[in-house]
Amino acid sequence: MSSPDGGRPITATEAARRWDPWTPSVVAARLATCPAPWAVAGGWALDLFAGAISRAHDDIEITVPRADFPQIAHAFPEYEWDVVGDGKLWPYDRAGSRPELHQTWLRDPFTGAFHLDVFREPHDGDTWICRRDPTITLPYTELIRTTTNGIPYLIPEVVLLFKAKANRPKDDADFRRVAPLLPEHRLARLHAWLTQLHPDHPWSTQICAPVIGSSPTE
Repeated sequence: MSSPDGGRPITATEAARRWDPWTPSVVAARLATCPAPWAVAGGWALDLFAGAISRAHDDIEITVPRADFPQIAHAFPEYEWDVVGDGKLWPYDRAGSRPELHQTWLRDPFTGAFHLDVFREPHDGDTWICRRDPTITLPYTELIRTTTNGIPYLIPEVVLLFKAKANRPKDDADFRRVAPLLPEHRLARLHAWLTQLHPDHPWSTQICAPVIGSSPTE
């Protein structure tokens, strides 16, 4: 499917200059009354799982069922939204309905700074559907965990599955830091998903074979 017309190119340099990411606690405070099942994603989610900040983060990402994005937007009436994809930006009202475009950046209309990246994810009711392989699904009650101070985050095996595609140095560092903290059933699930989406991925060989098929421990 071709990209919609009218997108404005944005370079990685410009994006880095304009990003001024909030922290998970700031996002959680703004979304405290939002009924949508949202969760922190990306590297921040792994930090929330591990209970410590591992590195500086260039942005902050959250995920929400695509149909529930208006509930997220409602919590930020003073901001505007841009849909992002293929190195371009579109106003949300122009490209928000395109199913192949899922990233949505919150923008301060006065400064032009970006503070939050929202992934509008495919779903079937209360069940999350992986946009990279629709056979991978989880109920949102299983997909999302919450810190002791009430910040929701994606379970680490889902975060690592998405990081596996790029496998940048920071992604590999995230895997090496978080994998030893995962119970056996989560490692087994990550291994199965990696085998399905990324055969022969180097992380698969680092997940011990005996954990495959183990019973949940949490």
